Amino acid sequence: MGEVINLNRYRKAMAKERGRRLAAENRARHGQGKTEREVSDLEVLRRERQLDGNKLDQREESPERGA
Repeated sequence: MGEVINLNRYRKAMAKERGRRLAAENRARHGQGKTEREVSDLEVLRRERQLDGNKLDQREESPERGA
C-alpha cells in the first residue's frame, strides 16, 4: 500500500511551486528583480558621485595667460 498523504498539503505545495515557476518566468520576461535593480541603482549613484568628485572646474581663462 502507498504512503498516506494529506491532499490539502499536496495542493498547497503544488500551488506554491506553480507560483514560484510563474514568478521566475515573469522575472526573466520583465527584467531584473528588486534586489538587482537596487544594486544597479546604487552602482549608478556611486559612479555619478565619483565622476562629480573628479570633475575639473570650468574657469574662464584669465587675460594674463591669454594671447
